[in-house]
Amino acid sequence: MKTKDMTLIAVFSALIAVSAWITVPFTVPFTMQTFSVFLACLTLGGSKAALSVTVYLLAGAVGLPVFSGFRGGGVVLLGPTGGYLVGFIALCLCFRVIDALLHDRKIKKPLALVLGLAVLYLFGTVWFVLLSMKAGNIGFFAAFSTCVLP
Repeated sequence: MKTKDMTLIAVFSALIAVSAWITVPFTVPFTMQTFSVFLACLTLGGSKAALSVTVYLLAGAVGLPVFSGFRGGGVVLLGPTGGYLVGFIALCLCFRVIDALLHDRKIKKPLALVLGLAVLYLFGTVWFVLLSMKAGNIGFFAAFSTCVLP
């Protein structure tokens, strides 16, 4: 990997971290992270954007306060809303697949971002439901309306 690529991956990891601090508190905090991940996909491509997100998640996993509300650690990452964070990798990989399949069509990048967002929301909501079942029974649509629709 070239030095330029490694630098851009690090810069986008930092951008994702800073955008996590722009937060509207809710069940799943609204942040600017999705915008930053979209920007990483459009700038770096899906594979390198996924690396950027992975670096960001690893920084948070070791305890750096890079998640919303200046939080960090495995408790946040493995908690009920952690699926939306891990889902960023799925978004990037979905972007990569759609980008590769549609070649030079004008619609490919917007379509890849929209489908990637759907994968992110699906992944995060399923994670939320599975981890919330320990605390109490919540259905998929109740979780979706609580976490995604607002």
